[in-house]
Amino acid sequence: MKVTSIRFEHHREPLGIGEPRPRLSWLTGTDVPGWRQAAYEVELAGDATGGEPAGTWSSGRVDSGESVLVPWPAAPLRSRERRRVRVRVWGGDGDTAEPSGWSDWHAVEAGLLDAADWSAEPIGPDWDEAPDRSHPPVLLRRAFELPGPVAAARLYVTAHGVYELELNGAVVGDQLLAPGWTSYHHRLRYQTHDVTELLREGPNALGGTVAEGWFRGRQTWHETRRNVYGDRAALLAQLEVRLADGRTVVIGTDETWRCATGPITAASLYDGETYDARLERPGWSAPGYDDTGWTGSRAAPVDRSRLVAPTGPPVRRTQLLRPAAIVTSPSGRTIVDFGQNLVGRVRLRVAGPAGHTVTLRHAEVLEDGELCVRPLRTARATDSYTLAGRPDGEEWEPRFTFHGFRYAEVTGWPGTLTDDDVVAVVCHTDVERTGWFEASEPLLERLHENVVWSLRGNLVDVPTDCPQRDERLGWTGDLQVFAPAASYLFDCAGPLTSWLRDLAAEQLASPDRLPPVVVPNVLDGKNDAAAWGDATAVVPWVLYQRFGDLQLLRDQFASMTAWVDGIAGRAGERGVWDGDWQYGDWLDPSAPPDDPAAARTDPGLVATAYLARSAAIVADVAALIGDDAASDRYAALAARIRRAFAAEYVTPSGRLAGDTQTAFALALQFALLETPEQRDRAGRRLAELVHDGRYRIGTGFVGTPLIADALCTAGATQVAYRLLLETSCPSFLYPVTMGATTIWERWDSMLPDGSVNPGSMTSFNHYALGAVADWLHRTVAGLAPGAPGYRHLVVAPRPGGGLTSAGAVHDTPYGRATVRWRQDGDAFTLDVAVPPNCTATVTLPGGAVHEVAAGSHRFDVHHEPSPYPPVVPRPQVVQV
Repeated sequence: MKVTSIRFEHHREPLGIGEPRPRLSWLTGTDVPGWRQAAYEVELAGDATGGEPAGTWSSGRVDSGESVLVPWPAAPLRSRERRRVRVRVWGGDGDTAEPSGWSDWHAVEAGLLDAADWSAEPIGPDWDEAPDRSHPPVLLRRAFELPGPVAAARLYVTAHGVYELELNGAVVGDQLLAPGWTSYHHRLRYQTHDVTELLREGPNALGGTVAEGWFRGRQTWHETRRNVYGDRAALLAQLEVRLADGRTVVIGTDETWRCATGPITAASLYDGETYDARLERPGWSAPGYDDTGWTGSRAAPVDRSRLVAPTGPPVRRTQLLRPAAIVTSPSGRTIVDFGQNLVGRVRLRVAGPAGHTVTLRHAEVLEDGELCVRPLRTARATDSYTLAGRPDGEEWEPRFTFHGFRYAEVTGWPGTLTDDDVVAVVCHTDVERTGWFEASEPLLERLHENVVWSLRGNLVDVPTDCPQRDERLGWTGDLQVFAPAASYLFDCAGPLTSWLRDLAAEQLASPDRLPPVVVPNVLDGKNDAAAWGDATAVVPWVLYQRFGDLQLLRDQFASMTAWVDGIAGRAGERGVWDGDWQYGDWLDPSAPPDDPAAARTDPGLVATAYLARSAAIVADVAALIGDDAASDRYAALAARIRRAFAAEYVTPSGRLAGDTQTAFALALQFALLETPEQRDRAGRRLAELVHDGRYRIGTGFVGTPLIADALCTAGATQVAYRLLLETSCPSFLYPVTMGATTIWERWDSMLPDGSVNPGSMTSFNHYALGAVADWLHRTVAGLAPGAPGYRHLVVAPRPGGGLTSAGAVHDTPYGRATVRWRQDGDAFTLDVAVPPNCTATVTLPGGAVHEVAAGSHRFDVHHEPSPYPPVVPRPQVVQV
């Protein structure tokens, strides 16, 4: 046995965390079949410079099988306090009584936990800026002396805007667009950096560049909406240096700092970045620089109680992609194709005369061979670089913008552009990949890969709808439907916990205590959108199921109940919520391009169904956190809404007032049908609708996550496969046959003739309709959580669709789980790997059930493939 991978809360990098009692998680590596943890011991030690720390504190043996989010066993951390932790475990069930060896030591360090810990004050430039337009980033610097050798140093920093710090000429950290985007009126994240190695005795200098970012840059498709949180950029930095002799030196932002502009003359998240290398100030963040001509700074007060530490990783550069092709368009323009729709920016290496400008314009698709920028709406997505004329060439990458693109149109390139001159830099929140899927059908694997890329592109600090146009907002409905797939593919518990805290802050501060449709909220108006507002209940519930974090449910309970209580009031005694405008089954494929809410499914039916579901979730949550009275109350509410739904929308025979795929999927999956006869009839009718629609998809945002599961619930698994594998428009695989490398916003974002959908809202990177990936994991491959955090696995693959193999791999909080099956004629083989300290229920095709413990298991059974509707010939995959 070997204990590894000690985690603190949901942090991979526990430096400067905000939790004084961080819960502990660990993995146990062992090949002992059926191994279960019987006990653990935690040791803590103080800070040490190397080797095994002395003076440890021990919890002693704790008889418990828990190894995920185990309570902190000692006194809470104080601000800046650093502790090292190690763990050992004992196995049970007849295993040896000897403990495992100790894990390696893992360090955890608290950030600034109290507002009083901050002595620095935010500062901005000492010049007036017009509030109605964009302004270039500002440089701020401070030179200082250290009177002795440095033992340790921490830099705590945040900004009104987005920042990059430099210390003695070196960039601090590798994060991008820090501090990220939160509901700044309520929560402003700060970052902690270990800068010990960047400092030296004697002269030093600290510099920061601050751009508008989300704080004061323009937001949404309203070009005049800017300064949502304030009209002045500012930097807050506090450098704390412990010298070798024990003294502490603190350097903080204040009005003694000096300010100037630099080579970045414009920086906008939507519009791009403009850089003039001739305006660079060499050495400006290093000691000895002459800042004569720089101005003073001006204080920009902030409520320090809003400063919070991150709960997850920052945005980083995660991958580089070289060009797949460089082509000349029909109009003679040079276009670089990176072969993948991605989010980030282009890094270039160029040589040419001083004053020469290279311009890069970005887009996701081509239309008639030219860059198609119409879907970007007012976002210009254009970067430009003016050369300094260095004889050895110049390298440049934007710092304060990002784009959603596959193609970059390059103008003004001096000479001939080659593959070595440009590279795409993929940027997103640096979440750890935890889930994979495979299948014998290549188009299905490409669909799944498209889902992965869409999540990567739409997790640039906030889970957004799209990353390219003048929007990029944290729409609640999108994440509500996609959270199960997201939490399988990546360890996104930390970032989504932060997002939920913003949601609750925005919601509970509003007069009606209903959540906005985007978080952070930069829109006016609607707070009562069914399926969107239901993210308050659904997303925490999904994260609890996938990561086992019961405290998250406690923290979000007020948000959950406020939503359900408020909407139950809208439904009234009648119990049907049909009196408000709704998004409904948004982007139903029958909706016209200019009216995406014009779905076939009654929006009142959708709203009432979701109210019943959220009330049931809240009842379950209340029971888990020990509020039995609330559990009974919300269970009764859920039952009343279900009865009202049945009375309003369901016939005695099981037909629905809304005769649509989405209506029946909701009724079946949300348990809204009262009798077995109704459920049977509804299931048959759903299969009929799919068949009569020639297996083309008929659902929008609401129905798409449910349709395949509903068909399986109805016993029509092969119909679900036939729907999944259809390639004509609209279908899951149609975009794949059109060369898509991400999930589209519309089923027909690109029409079969290669033209772009004429709607003004057409994105080619939008994860919501990729929610089917969760069904691929749970049903096609057959791996699902059977207890919170995957402590118990449900392994139940349902082969079909002519697939000869499929599989899933998921790094659960307890370790790696693997399920792979293959079908060879009538021989079916299933391989299952269950992580240590876990169990699994394995259901084989044909119905045999096996309860298994940790370890590797193989099952061979006779299984005749089910009859499957024939697939029409598939079009050849094309590149667009």
